Amino acid sequence: MGAVLILAGCASTPPAPVEDRSIGGHQRRGHVADSGASRLPAGSYRVRRGDTLYSIAFRNGLDYRDLASANGIDPPYTIYVDQVIRLDRRARATRRPVVAKARKPPRESRTPPASGPSTPPPQSGSRSAQVPPTAVAAEPARVSPQPAPSRPPPPGDTVDATPSAGIVWRWPADGPRDGGFVPGDQTHQGINITGKSGDPVRAAADGVVVYSGNGLIGYGELIIIKHNSTMLSAYGHNRRRLVQEGDRIKAGQQIAEMGSSSASRDMLHFEIRRNGKPVDPLAYLPSR
Repeated sequence: MGAVLILAGCASTPPAPVEDRSIGGHQRRGHVADSGASRLPAGSYRVRRGDTLYSIAFRNGLDYRDLASANGIDPPYTIYVDQVIRLDRRARATRRPVVAKARKPPRESRTPPASGPSTPPPQSGSRSAQVPPTAVAAEPARVSPQPAPSRPPPPGDTVDATPSAGIVWRWPADGPRDGGFVPGDQTHQGINITGKSGDPVRAAADGVVVYSGNGLIGYGELIIIKHNSTMLSAYGHNRRRLVQEGDRIKAGQQIAEMGSSSASRDMLHFEIRRNGKPVDPLAYLPSR
């Protein structure tokens, strides 16, 4: 009887609570969904439905290119539910490049022929002096891609002084600004633009939608637009999203309706990120 009581008491013990931290400094308490979640290596993340590589990088303040490189993910950066993503940008996926070596042409004999007319040596630039086509590396497509030498350095290092070249920025909403960017403060990584529910939210520049969802705690209904290889913009707390991932967007195009999802009042939370790191939007937006 005593053993039965002990077992019943153990079965009624709830699973240990966990915390899910996001960029905005907000937290969500829940429970471990399965035993596999507790076995994740430190510095790793398990992909959930609705995630994109861009949203995972955004949540963790990383450059999506570093995240892709660390996990051996090539464009178009497809990820899968339950896939484990390493978040350490210094890591690199193990890849052994297949370096094909050209065969050396046979050595010419230095002993002159015993008889017959002498053969003149091949002239420089002639076809007979070059490596024959059969000695060229076969199937070059199998060679693993190597990072381009001109690839921007990781976040925090010195970067290109003109990352926004060619981007024409505009204000994403018409209301007054409330609150400003504070470097290093996870609760002030952008600016808030106030208004009323349903006011139009517009793209701040041309780009492609790389995330449209509500999976980032603290941002509500969120849209992320990629403008070039270094610049992203984010639009949070929307009432309704009007675009989907993969949509090509023009500057000034309405992408959402302002709202208060995950906020105390109707407003747009707007961020610009450069190489994965938040920057002051006022340094890019025109004066008004």
